[in-house]
Amino acid sequence: MSRHALITIGQLSARSGVATSALRYYEDLGLIRSERTSGNQRRYLQPTLRRVAFIRSAQRVGLTLEEIAEALATLPDDHAPTKADWARLSRSWRPRIDAQIERLERLRDRLDSCIGCGCLSLKTCALNNPGDVVAPRGPGAVFLEPTGRIRRDGSAVSSG
Repeated sequence: MSRHALITIGQLSARSGVATSALRYYEDLGLIRSERTSGNQRRYLQPTLRRVAFIRSAQRVGLTLEEIAEALATLPDDHAPTKADWARLSRSWRPRIDAQIERLERLRDRLDSCIGCGCLSLKTCALNNPGDVVAPRGPGAVFLEPTGRIRRDGSAVSSG
């Protein structure tokens, strides 16, 4: 048994602010893990609180659960990660987060004008994208993306 205190799913939920159903889902995805009692009740190591806080923070900035799972796979799950573990992980995500910030700034700055979605439903769209001439740049809000497409890691794809 671990040297860490074990907490129930209810305690983890109360302390983390995450619903028990979401915690079970995170466990199904392998983002967190539990030990089982003889009565098959979940018990979590106390460092799981940090993992759940990390998951919530990463989701809030737009990272997918798949990206989060990849990152968590590099961290220890039987004890709290070290400062070096967090520093390594944060360095690897910096380009992804910077790209997300740039997209959010473009959205904020262009939200009240045409964003190149192809809908042609606003009068301004007819002026900014007559005849949907930006359609060859790709689907979606192409004026928000410098090239119209973004890789999974958040970096732009050249339309070259």
